Amino acid sequence: MLNQEILSLTISPLHPDDSVQYAREAMNDCHVMHLPVIHEGKLLGTISDESLLNAATDSMPLSRMQSSFSGAAVQGINHILETIHVLNEFNLSLIPVINKENDYLGSITSIELLKSAGKLIGTGDPGALVVLELDKINFSFAEISKLVETNDAQITQLNTYYDSAASTFYITLRINKLEISDIIATFQRYEYKIKYYFGEEHYDNELRSNYNHLMNYLSI
Repeated sequence: MLNQEILSLTISPLHPDDSVQYAREAMNDCHVMHLPVIHEGKLLGTISDESLLNAATDSMPLSRMQSSFSGAAVQGINHILETIHVLNEFNLSLIPVINKENDYLGSITSIELLKSAGKLIGTGDPGALVVLELDKINFSFAEISKLVETNDAQITQLNTYYDSAASTFYITLRINKLEISDIIATFQRYEYKIKYYFGEEHYDNELRSNYNHLMNYLSI
């Protein structure tokens, strides 16, 4: 998923001649704390609400505040994973998107980026989540996939994270079924450490079934 594919349609950029007061009102209307400033289609930078609060007067044009503009921006042809990093690095509520010639293409808000990232990692997909904890990185994707498939299931999403402070590697699996007691048992049998998991155990289903049968009996 590229940056240019998820540009926000509700963000209008500011211009150097716009006043501090106008910029504040624009931020309130867009529900953001940053807005890009452009001149003749080129990005000059991003102004923050904090900088606006420190302005000498509300009538001051933004052109006189250019030294406080943030230069953070991302290329339209780059992937959104890079954008997430830049947004966090500069603590922005919005990130401008440009091309190689510094032409302003649009902006991506943190909310829109979060929604797109959710789609990318399949947060809305049905199924269970299993997080494996490893002491080293040299694991086999093929083996992990095979262990899941031997239990009549498939991995629909796989994400990795390395915690350098703990020297620990985490693998998050989205599996296309909820009842995963057999999968958990298989991983444990092959000495994989389960950090945690979210799904349904087989005995939970049996208890629910027995409870439903009891309630049906009592209602007769």
